[in-house]
Amino acid sequence: MDSPIGELRIVEQHDAIVAIEFSPFRPPGERALGERDDGHPVLAEAVRQLRAYFGREVQEFDLPLAPQGSEFAQRVWKELLALPYGETASYGQIAVRLGHTNAASRAVGLANGRNPIPIVIPCHRVIGANGALTGYAGGLERKQLLLGLETDGLF
Repeated sequence: MDSPIGELRIVEQHDAIVAIEFSPFRPPGERALGERDDGHPVLAEAVRQLRAYFGREVQEFDLPLAPQGSEFAQRVWKELLALPYGETASYGQIAVRLGHTNAASRAVGLANGRNPIPIVIPCHRVIGANGALTGYAGGLERKQLLLGLETDGLF
């Protein structure tokens, strides 16, 4: 789908979203992709909700998600889903919320960077302890745009 932050590829398996990818997309050989089916109900609903998000009509997503990752990564991603629209948290704050010390912030950062469903699982809301924007799989410009959309409605 086209979006204000570039083209997105939404991947569904077994009636759940397993990935949202930013362009430029990985070559198909790096991960098996099924036949393109824009009419699949889960994909159509994901596109509808993403368009509503970019249009500032919704702040939360209601989609079946099935991100693949370690148990720790799953816990991090679940915590990201609890981050409210327009708010941010540091890697250390996420670590503490998971019952770890701030020292686990590096592990949180690694899990955050492996989030296969960005935007919907809002990894863009995680920032450095000093408030600085830090790495983002889609690039810092996209992260800044997403945070700007949520805080002041501007792209």
